[in-house]
Amino acid sequence: MPKKVLVNRFKCAYCGACVSVCKFNANELIETFLQIYEDKCTGCGICVKVCPMGALEVIECST
Repeated sequence: MPKKVLVNRFKCAYCGACVSVCKFNANELIETFLQIYEDKCTGCGICVKVCPMGALEVIECST
C-alpha cells in the first residue's frame, strides 16, 4: 500500500531538517511553509526520524 508524509503545521518549526535529508527532493521549505511533493515522496520516513518537533507522520493511503 502506498505511503505519504503528513505535516502537523502546529508542531512544525520550519527548521529544514527534513528537507536536508530527503534524497528524493520531495520536501521544500518556503518561508514558513513546508511543502511535501507527493509525486516525489516515497514514504520512506527518513524525514520523520530527523524531525526534532515530531511534526511529520507517515501514513498509508488508499490510492
